[in-house]
Amino acid sequence: MERLWNANYLKAWSANFTLYFSFMVVTPLFPLYLSEVFGATKDQTGMVLSGYALTALLIRPFSGFLVDSFPRKLVLLVCYGLFALFFGGYLVAGSLLFFCILRTLHGAPMGATTVANSTVAIDVLPSSRRAEGIGYYGLSNNLGTAIAPTIGMLIYQWTHNYDLIFLISLLTASIGFFINSTLKLKPRPLVELKTPVSLDRFILLKGMPEALCIALYSFSYGVVSTYIAIYAKEELGITTGTGLFFTLLCVGLISSRLVGARGLRKGRVTENATSGVIISLIGYLVFAAFHNAWGFYGAAFIVGLGNGHMFPAFQTMFINLAPNSQRGTANSTLFTAWETGVGLGIILGGVVAEFFSYGAAFWLAWIGNLGGVVLYFALARQHFLRNRLR
Repeated sequence: MERLWNANYLKAWSANFTLYFSFMVVTPLFPLYLSEVFGATKDQTGMVLSGYALTALLIRPFSGFLVDSFPRKLVLLVCYGLFALFFGGYLVAGSLLFFCILRTLHGAPMGATTVANSTVAIDVLPSSRRAEGIGYYGLSNNLGTAIAPTIGMLIYQWTHNYDLIFLISLLTASIGFFINSTLKLKPRPLVELKTPVSLDRFILLKGMPEALCIALYSFSYGVVSTYIAIYAKEELGITTGTGLFFTLLCVGLISSRLVGARGLRKGRVTENATSGVIISLIGYLVFAAFHNAWGFYGAAFIVGLGNGHMFPAFQTMFINLAPNSQRGTANSTLFTAWETGVGLGIILGGVVAEFFSYGAAFWLAWIGNLGGVVLYFALARQHFLRNRLR
């Protein structure tokens, strides 16, 4: 059997971990930061924090095109370098408007870097173990997403120093940039632009049913992950448990990733996706229905289990629907769909929380997730089975 954990894959894996760690160590604290430092209201917070999702969404299709059309390492390093530099901007943001501009612009290198890094990781995987490798690759961002908020919340509780947390993000992202600078990639033929550039060079049109599902699933995640810290503090009286929430989410993600990777290696793509979307739906229902510590922490683990099965299965779907020349486009379409849902979740979640309650916002998250599950069973699953290339 070909070696899965080769040196380049390990580097791409580690750089992806630092990418998500640096991003997520500050993300759950932003609602508190905006409220405490700038006096922002809930709906203002939603609008400010959704800006990054908008620019990430706008850049995703073009980043896929760039990754497919130019040297991938060069594209990756430029994007990763810009991503790291923006954390320095948070250290000098002196007004809500300045912060809003920085956060919005930060979405562009974030969106492009995730596409470039994941495409490089897929490139360096042996073809016989690509689906399995995609599953394990996701552990890097799962670990970063879960560990970083815990560390960020602990530092906040100990120091109440936001600048220290921003500095940690800057240093961590710089480490990821250095790791990627040591990648050794084989030359590959670039896509020649002999024909007029079509929409399919930017968006994998064949993957639209799957993309709609992903957008609905990420809508739920956008609501919950953004407002979890301030909800726990204001409505549940949990001031030190947000880190544990993300830790339990991580445990669920890792557990299902490890099990799901073996299923993907055996070609059980739709089976993994099916179990994942159902488990996630149950998790969001628990979160919306039970406003206590049991529902709070139990939902974290259940959602982690579901997403750990669902996301790598859907990413494998996108890769298997696309020819090799559109691998970057396939990845960018997946992430475009994800950011679309997250952005809508942040905006609508903030509006609903402002005019109704956080409980109402979390019910909205569950309804969105339910819509994604219905769409998957009604359309996306059979669409993939009919149109997959491998």
